[in-house]
Amino acid sequence: MREPISRDARLALDLALTLRHDGNGGVADDLTDPAGLTAWVRAHPEVLPDAGRFTADAAQFAAVLDLRAAVRALFARAVRPGEPSPADAARLLPVPEAVRRLNEAAARTPTVPVLDWPEGTGPDVRHQPVRGGDDLTSALAQAVIAFLASPDRDRLRACHAPRCVRYFLKDHPRQEWCKPSCGNRARVARHHQRHRTTA
Repeated sequence: MREPISRDARLALDLALTLRHDGNGGVADDLTDPAGLTAWVRAHPEVLPDAGRFTADAAQFAAVLDLRAAVRALFARAVRPGEPSPADAARLLPVPEAVRRLNEAAARTPTVPVLDWPEGTGPDVRHQPVRGGDDLTSALAQAVIAFLASPDRDRLRACHAPRCVRYFLKDHPRQEWCKPSCGNRARVARHHQRHRTTA
């Protein structure tokens, strides 16, 4: 049975998945310039209240790339003892550096506790951002922190199908790949390997 994915888990995964297989044996990057970041944020309206009008500048672009590197390093740690994504195996940030970058990004927009106490219910405290910081990078970093601190983190896996560089949340005990096409590629590769070995 497919377990629901939280908003934070979805944002964290979607940020990491801006690096993906390009269909030709290489890696494609959806965030190659500020325009790519602009398109990604607009496709994820839950990131910012005004995501539809968002236009990335060079500083935001650099900050999000820095954050993505930290996220992928922490994802690689989260999947241990399994192997990280092949895209990350050779160029991972050290974990302490990744944690430092993530925490600094989360602090770029401070939050304040806000009390809400509707009639007939108990009090509820939520954290509301104080506008004026780097809202995008901070919102993404806070979502990643919430995901990594949640039980969903235990479902995180790296896909090891040939040429895949994605991370995914395991939905059922027998799931080995991020999507069916990766499973097909892995089975075909194993079949070819068996036939080469016996030939």
